[in-house]
Amino acid sequence: MNAISQAIPQTSSDEIDLAALFRALWKQKLLIASITLLVGLMAAAYAFLATPEYQVQSVLRPALIKDLDALNRTGVYKLTPGQSMRRVGATLESYDTRLEFFRANQGLFESLRRSNRSLEQTFEVFNQQAFKMLQPDTKKTDNLSAYVGIQLTYPEDVNGVALVNGLVEYSVQLERERIAADLAVVIQNRLNQLELQIAAARASYEATKESRIAALLEADNLKRAELQDELRALRQQLKTRRNNRIAQLDESIRIAKTLGIVKPTTPSALGEGERVSQGSVIRTEVNSQQIPLYFMGSEALEAERNALLQRRSDDFTEPRVAQIAKELQLLANNRQIEVLNKRENEDLFLKKLASWREEAARLRNLEVDVSTLKLATVDQLAMQPIKPIKPKKALILALGLVLGGMLGLFIALLRNMLQRKPETFAQTQAAREPAHSL
Repeated sequence: MNAISQAIPQTSSDEIDLAALFRALWKQKLLIASITLLVGLMAAAYAFLATPEYQVQSVLRPALIKDLDALNRTGVYKLTPGQSMRRVGATLESYDTRLEFFRANQGLFESLRRSNRSLEQTFEVFNQQAFKMLQPDTKKTDNLSAYVGIQLTYPEDVNGVALVNGLVEYSVQLERERIAADLAVVIQNRLNQLELQIAAARASYEATKESRIAALLEADNLKRAELQDELRALRQQLKTRRNNRIAQLDESIRIAKTLGIVKPTTPSALGEGERVSQGSVIRTEVNSQQIPLYFMGSEALEAERNALLQRRSDDFTEPRVAQIAKELQLLANNRQIEVLNKRENEDLFLKKLASWREEAARLRNLEVDVSTLKLATVDQLAMQPIKPIKPKKALILALGLVLGGMLGLFIALLRNMLQRKPETFAQTQAAREPAHSL
């Protein structure tokens, strides 16, 4: 019975506590409202007094093919629209580019200057917090999504629109200057290469010419030596033949004198030499054997021998001697060597010289106006924003009121707990005294 009697008051006490809690909070409604209003006012003060921050962005897309046609038609420098846009994007992202723009346009950043910071420190802080590069998702390969952009978050006293548009134009112009410098270097390198090729071709031509002349001279000398050797051998042969003929004549003369043959005769006529011919007699002799030389008679043989002894040269007896003399005379002057040595403009004989000079002339006369080159299409210019992105006043006010209400309820509950502790202790003591008396 005691347990049941103690449980019933327990349940009644809990219900009374909830009602009492609500009444206690209602009694402190002014406190809760005051704290809520105070926190709300503090949030409103921050929302309306905090420096507004704005956000602008500029987006670039690839240029058209026709915009880069003048550059690509040079034949020495190739740049696709995608490559051009990426180069501009890399320049936009470059820390050095932004710092140079900051130094060249310090008036745009005047409100950011602090006395305790250097120029570079001021830019470092601003660069880390304000700039953000915009790029498509790398997983997408569709050309329609190709773009690059820059986003700027800036305080109210900074001209963000001029800053972003100026930085984009500065980056494009800087990239134009780099392309112009690259183009000039590429053209000059190609011209230097052409000059080296022409010089190498000239040196090769001179070496080839000298080699050809040397080969011709060597061939002429060899031919001349061979002809002179042949001529000496031929003359020796003729001399030997003449000496042999003289010895043969000497032998035949002795035989002819022995036989008493003075005039030319034949073997058949020799036997009839003593007979007296009557009338005109014509004799013919058919003999397949060669008639010995002494039948020519001693007079004819001696005459031939004397002639051979008085001969100073046998050249006229051999046609080949005259032919050799002719060939030696032709070798005295090599007309090919004369023509090669008399060439005045030897560049005309270089095979590729005309094409090299044509290319060099074209490169020297190239006129590409890089200053008007459109490296990227500005898809979105930075425009003056309608409202700031920070602070968000409505959200701050709502959060302030909610947090203020929660803080007010917490304080009211805390006060109620502190006030109820003495009362609860007194009621507990009073409840224990009747129980002891029973």
